[in-house]
Amino acid sequence: VISMGMLTPRKFLQKRKAPLDADQKKWRGLMKEIEEAGSAVSVLTNKRINDEDLPRDLVLGTLVRFKQLKKWKYVSEILEWLRTQNWWDFNEMDFLMLITAYGKQGDFNKAERANKFKDAEEIFETLLNGGKLQLKPDQKMFHMMIYMYKKAGNYDKARKVFALMAEKGVQQSTVTYNSLMSFETNYKEVSKIYDQMQRAGLQPDVVSYALLINAYGKARREEEALAVFEEMLDADVRPTLKAYNILLDAFAISGMIEQARTVFRSMKRDRCTPDLCSYTTMLSAYVNASDMEGAEKFLKRMKQDGFKPNIVTYGTLIKGYAKLNNLQKMMEIYDQIRVSGLKVNQTVFTTIMDAFGKNDFASAVVWYKEMESSGIPPDKKAKNVLLSLAKTADEQEEANQL
Repeated sequence: VISMGMLTPRKFLQKRKAPLDADQKKWRGLMKEIEEAGSAVSVLTNKRINDEDLPRDLVLGTLVRFKQLKKWKYVSEILEWLRTQNWWDFNEMDFLMLITAYGKQGDFNKAERANKFKDAEEIFETLLNGGKLQLKPDQKMFHMMIYMYKKAGNYDKARKVFALMAEKGVQQSTVTYNSLMSFETNYKEVSKIYDQMQRAGLQPDVVSYALLINAYGKARREEEALAVFEEMLDADVRPTLKAYNILLDAFAISGMIEQARTVFRSMKRDRCTPDLCSYTTMLSAYVNASDMEGAEKFLKRMKQDGFKPNIVTYGTLIKGYAKLNNLQKMMEIYDQIRVSGLKVNQTVFTTIMDAFGKNDFASAVVWYKEMESSGIPPDKKAKNVLLSLAKTADEQEEANQL
């Protein structure tokens, strides 16, 4: 009790929160109104109709705070409304923020997002063609359009925007090339863009190296992945946590345990503390190398280091035992999931169904139905696995019915 009392900061040492100034109170109040109404347009329109004071600083403060909180729905609504207001000088930064807000709002392939994506395209086209606005898209705006096309899965348009930068005299940066590298699935294309970036006189950053290593790792080209990793260290580029996890994943996919261990140790050396994702990825390196004894030992270490396994961690172990056809150990891990209170996901159910189904189709059907009864609708992969397990005509008929 005395020790805890001594640890309690004295009142004169405690930092007092600075009182909110009048402007802060106003924009916080406006934010609260918008969030309660669920719509920025209705609140702002009512204020204009009722001739309430709506100074530029108030709107700007509210807008910036919503941006900081990543509440992109309100950011886009406010900016869309401001575009229609004669009293607001809608400038280049406003256009950039609006396109950014569109880009941050989810999956563009969904119907409710399609209009937003078209709006961003229209804004960008207007700026490119000059129009009534004497504004030209800058580097950041080009980057955002490449990012948006990437999220929409329209890689051809992303490449065209990239080419357009040079045509319009907009300088390309390492970030530009990284954007292109990030959506290429073929390691040859990633390597080609990487070489193109270096020929342009640009220095690769940690993201560039991580993307190239990831591409080589997924293509099971371990030697190239390792060579790039060493090149990165020679260039004195130190990975961030996210980049480290990408590096780990690249080696883990190929079951390159020693290389993955080197990366994992380097994280601590560089004062980059591994997170749950790092530990789970390291665990998958053992699993992909079919070293389940090493995987179990690493799981114990993970727990000792204070990390609680999640469903992905357990799913990785289940995948490993299923690969070795060790159904008993696989079910022991499944029981651990149940005891821990975690919810089993599609991946775990599909792995177990596949493992049992290779020996007995009826067991696969049981697990398929178990997935459905657990409130998890089987995805395309689960359905394809069930169909592939059906050998006889009767089994194929039952699989098709399910």
